[in-house]
Amino acid sequence: MTQKPSIPKGTRDFSQQQMACRNYIFDTVKEVFRKYGYSEIQTPSMENLSTLLGKYGEEGDKLLFRVLDSGDPFDKVDFDSYRNGEGGYRSAALSAALCGKGLRYDLTVPFARYVVQHYSELSFPFKRFQIQPVWRADRPQKGRYREFYQCDVDAIGSNSQLLELELVQIVEEVFRKLGIRVLLKINNRKVLQGLAEVCGYPDKVVDITVAIDKLDKIGFDAVAEEMLSKGISREAVAVLEPVLRLSGTTAGKLAAMRGVLAGSQEGLKGLDELEELFGYIASAGIGCPVEIDLSLARGLNYYTGAIFEVKALDWAIGSICGGGRYDNLTGIFGLPGMSGVGISFGADRIFDVLTALDKFPKGLGSATTLLFANMDQASVEYVLPVAAALRGKGIPVEIYPDPSKLKKQFDYADRKGIPFLSICGSSEAAEGKVNVKNLSSGEQKSFAKDDVDAIAAFLA
Repeated sequence: MTQKPSIPKGTRDFSQQQMACRNYIFDTVKEVFRKYGYSEIQTPSMENLSTLLGKYGEEGDKLLFRVLDSGDPFDKVDFDSYRNGEGGYRSAALSAALCGKGLRYDLTVPFARYVVQHYSELSFPFKRFQIQPVWRADRPQKGRYREFYQCDVDAIGSNSQLLELELVQIVEEVFRKLGIRVLLKINNRKVLQGLAEVCGYPDKVVDITVAIDKLDKIGFDAVAEEMLSKGISREAVAVLEPVLRLSGTTAGKLAAMRGVLAGSQEGLKGLDELEELFGYIASAGIGCPVEIDLSLARGLNYYTGAIFEVKALDWAIGSICGGGRYDNLTGIFGLPGMSGVGISFGADRIFDVLTALDKFPKGLGSATTLLFANMDQASVEYVLPVAAALRGKGIPVEIYPDPSKLKKQFDYADRKGIPFLSICGSSEAAEGKVNVKNLSSGEQKSFAKDDVDAIAAFLA
C-alpha cells in the first residue's frame, strides 16, 4: 500500500528558493560576527542527557527530545521498580534509565561544555559563533518550531561590559544589513534578584522571573495570578506591579529603581551594570532604538547579568533575537569563575519576518546565471568550451540536457529564475559567435566565441 509522505509537526522542508534566502541570512550574520573577532565552531546534534538536564529550568527539561539508547534498552530495565502508587510509571526516572542522550535544546550549554572540555586549547576571552539546528518538544505554532536554527555569538572569559556593547553593535549591524527595523530591550537579572529580595521572596526568583517573562504574551493580571499560585503574596505582587509598568527615559528608570532597590546590594549592582552599559551604548552611537525594559526576564535559569531581547517593529512575531550574561555555566562542568555573554539570532523567525516584509534581495533563488539552449549535439559541442571558460570565472552556467523545443527550455529558465539564455545554432557556429539574451529586459547581444571577458561583463 502506498504511504502518503509527511514530516513531523514543527519541522519544515526548504525549497531551493528558501535555502537561498536562508543562506542569505546565515552569510549576513557570519560576515558581521567575523568583523568583531568571532570564529566558528560546531558541536554534535546529540549531547549526553546529563549535560542538558537542569540547565533550562523545569519547563525547559520537559521540552528536551530524549534519544533512546541503542540496542535493546528495555531489556535491562526493571519496570516494576519505576511504578508509582497510581498504577502508572514514574516517567522522568524511567526516561532517564532508557535514554542517555538528548538532542540539544540550544547552543549555549553545549558551548559551555566545549569550553571546559577544550580549555587547554583555547585563548581567553574565547569568542565563537555557531550556526546549527536545535530541537524543542514544544507545541508548534506561528513562529515556533520543534526544529529550528540558531545563530549564536558568545564571548567567555571576561566580565567586561564592552562585550555586552559588542553584542548590541552586532545586533544593530545585522538587522540594518537585513533591512529589518528592530527594538532592542535590555534588563539585568541582578535587578530581578533584587526585586525578589525587596518584596520578601529571595528564594523564589525563578518563579518570579518565569512569570514575568510571560508579561508581553499574557498581560500583568495573568502574570500576577501565576505568581500568586506559586505562593507569592499579594503584597509582594503589589511591590512588583509599578516596576513592571515603569516607563520614561533610561536615566529616569534607573533613578526610580535605585529607590526601589535601596535595600538590595545585588539589585543595586545590577543597576550599576545597566548604567555602565548604556553609557557605552550612548558613546558608540547605536543606530537602532535601545531601551531598558524592567519586565524583561528571559526564562533560562543560567543568566546572571545583562539580558537582551530583540523585536521586529514592522511585523508581529515573538522575539527574533535574545541572550545575556552567564557567570556560572562552566562551573556546572567543573570550571568555575568563567563569565560569559552571548546572544542568539533566531534564523527561522528572521526568515519569516523578511518574507512577510518582502525584504529578501531579488534573484536569490537562481543558482544559475546563464542557460545554454540545447539545439542538437553539434550546438552542445560548440558551447561546451564557452561554458567551461565562464565557470572558470565563477559564473554559474547550465547547458540544457536534452534537445527539446525552445519553449520548454525557455519555461525551464523562467521557473528557475535564470536571468540569461543563449541560443547557438549552426549559423552562430559558422560565424564563431555566441548570442546572449537578458530574459528580463529583452536585451540581446552577440559576442565572439573566444571573447569570454565580454560575455562575463554582460552577465555581471
